[in-house]
Amino acid sequence: MKKILIIITTFLCFGYSGFAQIPERPNPPRLVNDFANILSQSEIDQLESGLVKFDNATSTQIVVVTVSSLEGYDPADFAFTIGEKWGVGQKGKDNGLIVMVKPKQENSRGQVFIATGYGLEGVLPDAVINSTVVDYEMIPRFKENDYFGGIVAGINVIMDITKGEYTAEEYKQNVGQNKEAGIVPALIIFILIFVFIMRGRRNRFYSPGRSLPFWLAMGMLSGSSRSGGSFGNFSSGSGGFGGFGGGSFGGGGAGGSW
Repeated sequence: MKKILIIITTFLCFGYSGFAQIPERPNPPRLVNDFANILSQSEIDQLESGLVKFDNATSTQIVVVTVSSLEGYDPADFAFTIGEKWGVGQKGKDNGLIVMVKPKQENSRGQVFIATGYGLEGVLPDAVINSTVVDYEMIPRFKENDYFGGIVAGINVIMDITKGEYTAEEYKQNVGQNKEAGIVPALIIFILIFVFIMRGRRNRFYSPGRSLPFWLAMGMLSGSSRSGGSFGNFSSGSGGFGGFGGGSFGGGGAGGSW
């Protein structure tokens, strides 16, 4: 009996300690919580005002949380626990969403996870979040240390889908078409570069100093297939955030690393 009590006590202590590692709900409440210090104050203000406006207009609460460490948590568990502990979203609607970002560091990979409340799981399927919003909109920008751009690009899409501007499936199809369309100009540029080099060699005119530099050629090739981010949908709001509504999370969402 004594041994069982010791095991239970140890479990409870470790469970409480692990739970305490999750950031406390901000007071006063905020939708943008940059614990990792990867955003400027003006970027935080722009995000906060836009998310407040979206919350006021739709009641859907999108919370951005950046952390320098996951404290041993799985990215999904970390994001879900924040959503539950803070009560993100409206009670009964469960329309909260957590965008959790851990920046890449010398000794650890970067992590991003988008956790959706019960009420948003049907609107934002995990497959769309993972293969398009995270992989297509966010991580390419995160790789360039553009955390603000990546967060805004992902949130713009989430806002449009939840508002009904287009469905998740329509967005996924559009992304696929854009990727296919990007292959054609890339091939054209590659062929032109190849022809230029071969013609230069034939005329004995090719030399590093007189031809198109390799780094520039590769830059043109890679740049042709990149998609530009649109920040037009992310408009500023007015007023302060009224607070979280007690929403619940059931395990929906997806993420990635870089």
